[in-house]
Order: sequence, then structure tokens, then C-alpha cells
Amino acid sequence: MSGVEHRTITEAEAGLRLDQWFKSHFPGLAYGRLSKLLRTGQIRLDGGRVKAGRRLEAGQDLRIPPLGDLTPGDRPRARAKAPFSQADRARAEAMLIYRDRRILALNKEPGLPTQGGSGHRVHVDGLLDALKFEAPERPRLVHRLDKDTSGVLLLARDRATAAELTKAFRTRQCQKIYWALVVGRPGQASGRIDLRLGKRLGPGGEKVIATDDGKRAVTFYRVIGSAGRRATWVALRPTTGRTHQLRVHLAEIGHPIVGDGKYGGREAFLSGSVSRNLHLHARSIHIPGFGKGRSGLQVRAPLPRHMAESWQLLGFEEADAEDAEAALRELG
Repeated sequence: MSGVEHRTITEAEAGLRLDQWFKSHFPGLAYGRLSKLLRTGQIRLDGGRVKAGRRLEAGQDLRIPPLGDLTPGDRPRARAKAPFSQADRARAEAMLIYRDRRILALNKEPGLPTQGGSGHRVHVDGLLDALKFEAPERPRLVHRLDKDTSGVLLLARDRATAAELTKAFRTRQCQKIYWALVVGRPGQASGRIDLRLGKRLGPGGEKVIATDDGKRAVTFYRVIGSAGRRATWVALRPTTGRTHQLRVHLAEIGHPIVGDGKYGGREAFLSGSVSRNLHLHARSIHIPGFGKGRSGLQVRAPLPRHMAESWQLLGFEEADAEDAEAALRELG
């Protein structure tokens, strides 16, 4: 059919409901018409029929029929776009830690959502207009970080780079290292956590749990330093990208991430001067073979303020992580 379009779901869009995806990309498409297109099989996901509430996964192929004949009734009244302030621009530029002609990398603030949602006025996606620089289009998100997780977030500066980065994430070419402060001290200096994860609705909303019927999730870890048996600094390398994977995995082995009350309960908070904020940081991303250099793309992000203060308080030295990180990159 002439005008049929195919879109590949990116890492940044993974986890969205299909109807949310259409609301974001085609705001003029009325829900009633979307429902009809789904019901009649004109919209397909990986070649099959799909429902509006289906959660999307990175790499899926979405077939979209021609939508250019939207009637006036399908077009909602446009809402006025909030002005882009100098403070917003300064905030976006302050997070920038790497820039070339194809890629930008941010050190995302803890507490800042990657994309908009209920109750979130400011988010990374809404700040991207400040990061166009000389490029003709705004940069594109290719993966996400949880709201309270800080660290490296890659942005593609054009469509071709976005597709290449999405493929690198989907095929696990991308090596991600996280730093976390966990409660207690693991019995082993290194290990592999292999627990399937699934989502469940409960009194407090949606939560990820370890369950035999969930999707496989694998995390490698290495201990870098410890403050007695009170708390431990660990480097983590996930080889899968499930929602809240690191937080659930560490809680399941009895060492929740400091500040993670959702999965660790009261035990996740240390007494004294250690911050109650989540101590989980996307320290680095390495994509071998990406770009022209032999080593590929490598980006590291400094610790956020609350974690740097905890490191100083507990006597940790960042240089001590080099050997552990090198060992983790060889695994999986």
C-alpha cells in the first residue's frame, strides 16, 4: 500500500504502551481512529496484530498505514508550547560531557526524568532543543535512565546515527558499567546474578519482581571497596536491559542499593550523614568499533554530588575502580 511507513522502536521507547507511542508521534490521531486501525489490522507490530495497551520493546518493527487524511475533527486544538528559558538552556548544557558531529552524551542529573510523564514538567526530552548547536534537527534519545539514576545518556544527532546506536543497544554491543553503593557486604567479591524479572501491579502501583515466568535478566558485579560491613561500593555490568534490573537484582541478593526504598524498604537507608537519595550511577558506556577510532566510543560521567559526598565520607577513591571495570568488560 502506498504511503505505508515502518518504524523501528528505539531503546528510549522501550516500555511505552503502543497508544502512548502514537500519542507522542501522532498527536493528531484520535483514539477512536487508532482503535479502528488496530482492530482492522492496519497497524501491525512485527507483522502481527496488536492491541493499544501492548508494551513496546526495542528493535520491534511497527507498521503504520497512511495517516495523512486526518479530518479536522481528528486534530485536537494545539496547546501553547511553554517558552524555552535561559535557565532550561543552561541546565541542558551543564549536563553535556561529550560532543561530536554524530553524538552527544549527557551526565543526567538524578531526579530528572528522561521523558515526560504524569507530574513531570521538566525532563531530558523537553530540554533537547537547547542541544541542537549547528545541527539542523534536535538530538534524539536512543535509550533511557530511570528518573533517580544519574550518569551517561547518549543522544544521536541524526536519524542514521539513532538507528546505528539503537542496533548497538539491541544487539548488546554496548557495554554499560554502573556504580552503586549497596547496604552490607556481599559474601563474594564478584558474581553473576541471573534472575528473571516481570512487572506486577500492586497497592503502590507497578513494581518489578523476580519471577520464574518473567524475562531473563543477567547482571555481573564486582566489589571495589567497602566500609566494613555497613556499605559496599560495587561496579555492575548488566548484559540485559530490563526495567529496574539492577535495583531488583541487588535487593534480591540481600544488598539493596542505598536510597532505594521501593525495592529495599527501610533497610536501604543508612544512618548518619549518608544521603537518602538513590546511589546508582551510569558510570560509563563503551561501544567497541563505533565510529572511526580503534577503541570505538567511550564516555564516562563524574559522580553526582550526593554520591561524591558519600564516597568522600566512606573513604572511597575513584581510581580504585579501574581494575574492576576492566574485568567486568571481559565478561558476558
